[in-house]
Amino acid sequence: VLPTLINMYAECGDTRSAHAMFGRVPDGDCVVSYNAMITAAVRSSRPGEALVLFREMQAKGLKPTPVTLTSVLSACALLGALELGRWIHEYVRKAGLDSLVKVNTALIDMYGKCGSLEDAIGVFQGMESIDRQAWSVMIVAYANHSYGREAISLFEEMRKQGIKPDAVTFLGLLYACSHSGMVSEGLQYFDSMREYGIVPGIKHYGCVTDLLARSGQLEKAYKFIDELPIKPTAILWRTLLSACGSHGAVDLGKRVFERILELDDTHGGDYVIYSNLCANTGEWEEMNRVRKLMNEKGVVKVPGCSSIEIDNRVHEFFAGDARHPHARRMVDQVIEQLKLVGYVPNTSQVFHVEMGEEEKATSLRYHSEKLAISFGLLNTSPGTTLRVVKNLRVCPDCHSMAKLVSMLFNRQIILRDLNRFHHFEDGVCSCGDYW
Repeated sequence: VLPTLINMYAECGDTRSAHAMFGRVPDGDCVVSYNAMITAAVRSSRPGEALVLFREMQAKGLKPTPVTLTSVLSACALLGALELGRWIHEYVRKAGLDSLVKVNTALIDMYGKCGSLEDAIGVFQGMESIDRQAWSVMIVAYANHSYGREAISLFEEMRKQGIKPDAVTFLGLLYACSHSGMVSEGLQYFDSMREYGIVPGIKHYGCVTDLLARSGQLEKAYKFIDELPIKPTAILWRTLLSACGSHGAVDLGKRVFERILELDDTHGGDYVIYSNLCANTGEWEEMNRVRKLMNEKGVVKVPGCSSIEIDNRVHEFFAGDARHPHARRMVDQVIEQLKLVGYVPNTSQVFHVEMGEEEKATSLRYHSEKLAISFGLLNTSPGTTLRVVKNLRVCPDCHSMAKLVSMLFNRQIILRDLNRFHHFEDGVCSCGDYW
């Protein structure tokens, strides 16, 4: 009964009651109760708390179960904690649990989300039995890393083996097509969903919107959202607004921005994208109106945050972070070296009329991903792959900087932003600058 109550309280966000119940658990029920706490923490998007609980289990000498391991692997996936995930994989092997489909599926998901697609493929190919969920998770992993053709090939192989795809499978396929610029293929797969009796959900509609908008078919994307059989969410319109920003479509951007405000006027990113679009197209009066509106409503921009895992410890950085002076000094050194090979700060997304170009460049210098990459260069041996996770979309200047760092310092950089993975190597990004 206590584990059930713990789970209920934790999922409702009542951590105080959950911990109070957890403290009353008899020793014999500890593993089950830890599982409830860890699982609830993951489901409530508190992966750091899940890992703390897992380490408590280890310190007490409690043996984790498959349920424990799948939940902790999910926490690693959310945090991008690859090294801890690899340690758990080794534990799975030694414990003889590597034949369990759900554990292997969690490993594929973890490796895919932590940026090690090769390891995800290795686990998938080594599975003796593969269920629909495992196929779908592998397709999603390919999609997130911009391997669109491989995702489609795996889907066709899945169908040949007589395994019926589900909504998650098609979500992976649509992501793959969207991230790889395969518009006709994506629309074809979307239309085929009903052949399998699958009704598209909001995420599927979001993928189609993204597919059309990224390719420049902005009016078609607007019409697609406007004619949906369900009420569009702010997130759908937000996807189109972002594309309007990329394509400089200020008139359509204004229409989309107004549609967003009707549904949600509290999201700081919407104001920033639209005001930047206005500034980039010379609509200064409209830009000032939007920023004034943002201030009046008390809306704030979500700060950029990037993390990097080194020696099993996750280090976090915020934009302009002054807590890591060594990383800031390293950024300065890296920028100076990059300038020698042609780096010029991309200030096109910095819109402050009162700022000169030098001040704009300075405002870009300490973005969170630059700090994380520089911290990685400073604290790892030459040739070590740097794996960075960012909470927002990577900015154009940081994207350019990462490409040059990968070439100049002979490093592979794998950056997971809000939308996808970017693999930087020898001065080139896997996204082909299509992001």
